[in-house]
Amino acid sequence: MTEGTTGGATAGLRRDAIGLREVLFQSVTAMAPAAAVAASIPSGAAFAGGSLPLAVLIALVACLFTASCVAELARELPAAGSVATYAARGLHPAVGFLVGWGYMFVEALVPPLLLLQLGFTVAGTLHEEWASWPADLWWPWSLAGAAVIAVTGYLGVRASARFGTVLGVFEVSVLLVFAGWLIVKAGSHNTLSVFGTSHTAKEYGGFSGVFAGSVYTVLAFAGFEAAAPLAEETRDPRRTMHRAVLGAALGIGLFYVVTTYSMTVYFGPDRLAGFGAAGDASWEGVARASFGLFWVLVFLAVVNSTIANANACANVSTRTAFALARIRVMPRVLATLHPRYRSPVAGVAVQTAVAVGAVLGLGFGYDPVTAFLLLATVIVTVVIGVYIVVNLACAGYFLRRGRASLRPVRHLLLPLLGIVAFVPALLTAAGLPVFDFVTELTAPVSYAGPVVGVWMAAGVIVLVVLIRRHPERVAETARVHLEEADDPTHAVDLRNGDPTR
Repeated sequence: MTEGTTGGATAGLRRDAIGLREVLFQSVTAMAPAAAVAASIPSGAAFAGGSLPLAVLIALVACLFTASCVAELARELPAAGSVATYAARGLHPAVGFLVGWGYMFVEALVPPLLLLQLGFTVAGTLHEEWASWPADLWWPWSLAGAAVIAVTGYLGVRASARFGTVLGVFEVSVLLVFAGWLIVKAGSHNTLSVFGTSHTAKEYGGFSGVFAGSVYTVLAFAGFEAAAPLAEETRDPRRTMHRAVLGAALGIGLFYVVTTYSMTVYFGPDRLAGFGAAGDASWEGVARASFGLFWVLVFLAVVNSTIANANACANVSTRTAFALARIRVMPRVLATLHPRYRSPVAGVAVQTAVAVGAVLGLGFGYDPVTAFLLLATVIVTVVIGVYIVVNLACAGYFLRRGRASLRPVRHLLLPLLGIVAFVPALLTAAGLPVFDFVTELTAPVSYAGPVVGVWMAAGVIVLVVLIRRHPERVAETARVHLEEADDPTHAVDLRNGDPTR
């Protein structure tokens, strides 16, 4: 290997470049809190109605099961490969390769997803304010966002992570201030009854409506693991990764509970079943109608959230690609690093090309909203599948390590509960009508399943070829390069077929 492509401490990603604050906001912005509050969580209102705060609280508890597993593995295995490395160590290197193959694919699709949302959100708002602005002139905003993300990615993790921190602080602050204002304005209408089942939608009474709402709101938590791929660029990664993953999941989960509660008591629990992502019965609609120009800050927070989320997930996709390329299970060019910034510049270039191609191709081929829904379905289906595998990997990893390291509740019970929590969300995201609240997907959104199937089938073919020709490369999916900097025997153990050391 050349100097720019190895995984060693001197030639790899920039060591000790960022700390807890930047890594925490890598996960926070990957969860897109403002966009989730304004768009994702309201999708559960049709089922949970005014009991939506309870549904969000249940979703928070469910997601903490998996966040605990990711945090445990991130502390044990600080690697840019993150979930791929976890699956390789906890289950089998072949599983690790497939997890990395799928995770890299969908994380590369998150930036175009958010850039589409940026485009149609800005264009729609400008058209509403000034009718002369064409409502369908969305693409310049998407391309501008792509340029910003490409530049920050090129300048390295320090610039990118600090950029994400600033954006994350802004969007969370705006929504928290607005939530506090809503709670004050609600006055005597503040009530803890919204944490019960008395306000669910009429068609979905009791806990069935709350459960249905929680399945839809659990999707707003996706991204809490996004800190993990930055482990090799973080100071004290074992401690920092653990705190960042759990902190993001818990902190933003409570943020979701507070903001959802505030809108529920202000808007009216018994009216919330009609609440949505657009129109008068939406966050922006309420801000426009009752809070003057404050709606501009809410709008900017949502726009900010799309850019911050795209930036965070571009970091994830390029680091995952780098990790797979340096062990030569992906093209080695993706492991090329900038000589000064130590950023994976080839990965950044490919990520930018994918983003622009997907935005323009799907956005003009269908329309930006339909393209957004198609990409969202692909992404959520794979990401939730990855979460389920990571739960299994957590149990497998600590069972292999023996009784001295095994904590039954933390390493067995919580992974099981995490799997149970995410299976309904996986079925919902895939549009499989196993439950009565799941809507079967229609074209072109229904194409998401075949797209995922084709990509994963291609991954299986690549895996078979690698196993036959280069089995040692598949085994290296389990390598933790930071360990090798301190203890070279790790590399020897892996080459001898022991990836569980």
